[in-house]
Amino acid sequence: MPNEATATRVRLSWLPLGAGDNTHCVRVNGRAFEALQAAYERRPRRDLYHSALEVRVADADHSIEMGPAWGNPPGDRGVVGTGPVGMKFLGRSRFFRYEVRCWRGGTIPDIAEAVGAPYDLDTDAERAQRLLDLVPQFPRATWGRDELRTGDMWNSNTLISWLLLMSGHDLSRVSLPDRGRAPGWSAGIEVASRSRPAVSPRGAGGP
Repeated sequence: MPNEATATRVRLSWLPLGAGDNTHCVRVNGRAFEALQAAYERRPRRDLYHSALEVRVADADHSIEMGPAWGNPPGDRGVVGTGPVGMKFLGRSRFFRYEVRCWRGGTIPDIAEAVGAPYDLDTDAERAQRLLDLVPQFPRATWGRDELRTGDMWNSNTLISWLLLMSGHDLSRVSLPDRGRAPGWSAGIEVASRSRPAVSPRGAGGP
């Protein structure tokens, strides 16, 4: 029988923003946003990334990510909640709604497009299970806005950093691919830190 070390895993992957989007809408809008942000901050443009998790507990694999509610193939995707995109009232339409997914036995659809090697966080069965239990509790703020006043937008990266920090994982060694940026990552850390004031600066590190 496999021991806990081999049966338990929390793996983080970085995918280029817009990976798998056949409409190219996300990729084009992301590049436009980054161009404006870079000009405002007077810095070079960077590549934008979307993060996703693969979690194994007791030999059961789960894929965790946030994505649009529209344009998906039929069938189960492990959706545990939804939230609005752009403006809260628009969330009544699936075209302006995101999904939070924790898919047991599922996959990250565009994992083949991930950049660099995946990063396996130091974990154990208790923390990995706590992470899974937290997914349905993720705050459903509006994607692309800063309703919780974190200084960063709310998006898919917010989900991942919030889950990792709330479940007790150390983010200090998490890094992005070269020239990469992950909007929303610090929003998850900020909101998780409000709930977990004992988290050390080292534990709340990362991109």
